[in-house]
Amino acid sequence: MKRLVLVGGGHTHVEVLRRFGLRPEPGVKITLINTSRYTVYSGMLPGLVAGHYGWRACFIDLEVLARLARAPLLRDIAIGLDLERKVVRCADAAEVPYDIVSVDVGSVPNTPAFPQSDRHAMPVRPAQRFLAAWDGLVHEAGDRALNLVVVGAGAAGIELCLSMQYRLQLRVPHNRVKFGVLALSADILPDHNAGVRERMGRVLQARGVAVRTGSRVVGMDDHNVVLEGGEAVQADHVVWATGPAAPRWLGDSGLRTDDQGFVLVDDSLRSLSRPDVFAAGDIATMVHNPRPKSGVYAVRQGPPLAANLRLALRGETPRTFESQSIALQLITTGDRNAIASWGPLYAEGGWVWRWKDRIDRRFMRRYAAGQR
Repeated sequence: MKRLVLVGGGHTHVEVLRRFGLRPEPGVKITLINTSRYTVYSGMLPGLVAGHYGWRACFIDLEVLARLARAPLLRDIAIGLDLERKVVRCADAAEVPYDIVSVDVGSVPNTPAFPQSDRHAMPVRPAQRFLAAWDGLVHEAGDRALNLVVVGAGAAGIELCLSMQYRLQLRVPHNRVKFGVLALSADILPDHNAGVRERMGRVLQARGVAVRTGSRVVGMDDHNVVLEGGEAVQADHVVWATGPAAPRWLGDSGLRTDDQGFVLVDDSLRSLSRPDVFAAGDIATMVHNPRPKSGVYAVRQGPPLAANLRLALRGETPRTFESQSIALQLITTGDRNAIASWGPLYAEGGWVWRWKDRIDRRFMRRYAAGQR
């Protein structure tokens, strides 16, 4: 029996599980290692925060998928790879041997190292911890006035800011909760075209969200974040949405990584270090065709990764694939409206939100019962 170990239940691995479940590979035993039974679909996270969806609509049950693939689910945290002995080391001291291993653990919080950051920052990763903190904040908001600041003005930060505002406006009196966005970049949504930025800027202005660009946070305390230069901005809660960071154990295991610690892979998603190690999703960087760390690209890596894992298990050479250079992104605005962004093109309106809703629900149905 060949042993395939999937480390992490990210967006790429859920498709791998589904495909191996629908078409089992003879002579292969699969093991899935993940910290919990459920994994959230990032595309529906803003809608969950805003209250448009319930919890069950947005989480994939890994146990159901693992059962489909006849794979035990080991609920543990991977802390390292022993590349010579070919084992995954887990937090509870268990070692899981492999012939082929694939890593899709997602990124870790990219929180700052200055004092008080652990106490006052609410990182958006991991999502389940953020959602638990958000649930507590929703109840707190009914008791007193609050200032909420989102650090990071990419799509994730802007969507979460507007989704939190929408949810709280349904619960507390108008203007009891004030929102702000701090961007290190010179503009919001720096990876999108000018039309998308202009339209989202109008939405933020109409909703009373204070936006400050070119602002670097260097400290925080109970009621403020401190900017470079010494200015203090009122903040009772700080949501940290500045992008992904890599788990340190990836590089510590001896895998080749980029300057930020993400695993370097070739065009088949195989590690540049070892032919028996694959990586995908946020924690992988394709050395020849780098793409943004985004769920939309992780989802697209599922089919080619599943195919290449089969080939590697058979002792055959994995095939290269070319990831799309431009991806459609549908950015929600808190309410049931959204802005579509695709290269130089854009559109907005309630119909965009309904389009996104149909795409997301269809995606989730695929994993509810392992549909073809």
